[in-house]
Amino acid sequence: MQPRNMSMSGVVDLAAVKAAGEAKVKAEQARAEAARQGGGGAVHPSSLVIDVDEAGFERDVLQRSVEVPVVIDFWAEWCEPCKQLGPLLERLAHEYNGRFVLAKVDVDANQMLMQQFGIQGIPAVFAVVAGQALPLFQGAAPETQIRQTLDQLIQVGEERFGLTGIAVDQEDAGQAPAEVPAGPYDALLEAAVRALDANDFGGAVQAYKNVLADDPTNTEAKLGLAQAELLGRVQDMDPQQVRNDAAEKPADVAAQIAAADLDLVGGHVEDAFGRLVETVRRNFGEGRDVARLRLLELFDVIGPDDPRVVAARTALARVLF
Repeated sequence: MQPRNMSMSGVVDLAAVKAAGEAKVKAEQARAEAARQGGGGAVHPSSLVIDVDEAGFERDVLQRSVEVPVVIDFWAEWCEPCKQLGPLLERLAHEYNGRFVLAKVDVDANQMLMQQFGIQGIPAVFAVVAGQALPLFQGAAPETQIRQTLDQLIQVGEERFGLTGIAVDQEDAGQAPAEVPAGPYDALLEAAVRALDANDFGGAVQAYKNVLADDPTNTEAKLGLAQAELLGRVQDMDPQQVRNDAAEKPADVAAQIAAADLDLVGGHVEDAFGRLVETVRRNFGEGRDVARLRLLELFDVIGPDDPRVVAARTALARVLF
């Protein structure tokens, strides 16, 4: 649920998975052959970022993943956060210089892949290592955290499967896209991320608000602010007490709001949204408006393009009108 909660856990086998031992042997053979040919196996820098469809998925992702980790960016043209995340991932693919390959999948044109990976909202980023799929994160995320996740991925590839990346033709490396200069708010955004990592949610909230004061449409700051405020609210909660209160007081707005916050932090997005939609339905006047506003805040945590947000907005409209 949270972009800051990136992990290498939860490996999911695909239908065409290669055994880890077999993958390691093939990777070693490929590197040995490249060395024997005097570097003839080096790839052009343009091969570090590829568009992938369902027809070429086994060749371009599964087979390639026995040589190098493949990061998959699930995106769509209508997705605004995708337009922020995609160029960043492309730049990092070139900067990491063959330690991973970026595969871009347009979900509108590749619904089967979207279903196979269980994608419920975009942007969503997975990796495939030696034929095994690892969920990385969903939604836009700060560059610092993305780098940390990529470093973890590369370490897993090396230690578990013997993948050390692919050689890139250095004569053509200069044709790779130039590094994007730092934006005017990068320092503040990185300070907010450090505050989040230190559980200083108040400091993170203030840093994000400082960005939004000058740039109210900054997508990363809006997402980060919503997350920091949510984490700050649940920090001192007693989960069992909150659950008990919500069960015993179904019409109590404050009890249901607290439980919805816990639901969302726990990754139970539909439960959180459904709980607050039902709270809006049950109440009138000020209580109804308080529940409605909290629901809108939780929408910001997940992102407006997520299908679960779209569905919950429709359900909210039904109970309001």
